[in-house]
Amino acid sequence: MAVRRIVKSIPNIITFVRILCSIALLFVPAFKPAFYALYILAGVSDMLDGMIARKTNTVSDFGSKLDTVADMVLVAVCLIKMLPMLDIPLWLYIWIAVIALMKVINIISGFVMQKKFVAAHTVMNKVTGVLLFLLPLSVSFIDVRYSGGAVCAVASFAAIQEGHFIRTGDRNQKGSNL
Repeated sequence: MAVRRIVKSIPNIITFVRILCSIALLFVPAFKPAFYALYILAGVSDMLDGMIARKTNTVSDFGSKLDTVADMVLVAVCLIKMLPMLDIPLWLYIWIAVIALMKVINIISGFVMQKKFVAAHTVMNKVTGVLLFLLPLSVSFIDVRYSGGAVCAVASFAAIQEGHFIRTGDRNQKGSNL
């Protein structure tokens, strides 16, 4: 029993590591080696926690919610650290705001229709996540107008697809995990 409890805790411990790395990012200069090390560790922890939970059959509602909180903390910290240092054009800010609005509408419509918070974990949402993770690693050699535009294009498609899956309740679509 004790071993099972320890195994069950590993994904959540990894998720807590992401939260700690995210908070630590606040105390290091953006786009410096320490920043990249913490950022990459946070990203790797994001990939590992869910994978380990699925492989060990220890997926839990708490773990899923903790993962979402950890993701939000990482995104918020990265925005706080990186936005002041990047020259992002107004059109890109507007596009990001439109995507955020679509995501909020998806959350609200999913809640209204299904009486619970739902998210479609589609392949395109995962692709968006990977591209978004790579974006800070690429700012030194790819202009943010191009990399940000590419991420926004994929994120727009993902948000539209997610909204369709949530509103139609289509659980049979490839890549959908409602």
